[in-house]
Amino acid sequence: MRRLPATAALLASAAVLSACAAGTAQDGGSADAGGPGTTAAAIALPPTGGVFDYQLGGAYEPAGDVTIVARDRTDDPAPGVYGICYVNLFQTQPDADDGPDPAASGTTAWWEAEHPGLLLRDASGALVVDADWDEALFDIRTAENREALLAIQGEWIEGCAEAGFDAVEPDNLDQHERSDGLQTLDDTTAYMRLVIPIAHDLGLAVAQKNTAGLGDDGPTLVSSDPAEGFDFAVAEECELYDECDAYPYPGVVLEVEYSDTGDVTRDGRTQSAFAWACERRAGEHPITLRDRDVVTPDDPAYVFEHC
Repeated sequence: MRRLPATAALLASAAVLSACAAGTAQDGGSADAGGPGTTAAAIALPPTGGVFDYQLGGAYEPAGDVTIVARDRTDDPAPGVYGICYVNLFQTQPDADDGPDPAASGTTAWWEAEHPGLLLRDASGALVVDADWDEALFDIRTAENREALLAIQGEWIEGCAEAGFDAVEPDNLDQHERSDGLQTLDDTTAYMRLVIPIAHDLGLAVAQKNTAGLGDDGPTLVSSDPAEGFDFAVAEECELYDECDAYPYPGVVLEVEYSDTGDVTRDGRTQSAFAWACERRAGEHPITLRDRDVVTPDDPAYVFEHC
């Protein structure tokens, strides 16, 4: 899970692959021709004015007023709401605390056992790892590797659609910042050119995860065809880092602030980032407060508020 500040700018465009499936949106808008995040076919966007619950730490029944729920791809979507499928696209899942298990699909040990050539390694052959989350990076430097990775992850995205999700949230778009200089933003762009149209052709909207500051191209990214861009954003701590305005998706930025951050002082007043977010933007887009590990309600650390 990527729950760190976004500092890199992602520019992604897409080429077309064919597939079929559809999510089950609830009261959401559509990305029609000419608007932000336009797609070749109508794609349901998160409902404007909705309430967002970020359930990456485990699935549970959402509160009655919740209309948008993000869950890991290994969980079922929450019934009756707009569902977002989280996919850790550029890094592995960490191994369990009790040790590596090569049979645990998607973990670092599983990739080492099944597809070792798709993991990024330094000159000594050691894995390049995101130290904050103990996740190994994928090697996306060559077209051959990107196609091989896509053969696996394309099935994940198809599974999101088949399960009934409405959108996909690809994480770690800024992987190059943790690659020890071995990978670049261009490598990310090359892979996203393959990934975005797969999701769109499956009827899934695609979220820009963090990576604030896309530049002048906005939601169409580097392409003149808006069908090839992201459709909305999932923005963690954009109030804390004062970057919410960098997401060019009016009404469909899903903002998540966290309860363990320190207070923020602006214009001589000090309060939490969540309080500032509510004061500055309540009603413009969903704003949610969660605990850092996004745990389930039976955990004493659980926090969920919205404005």
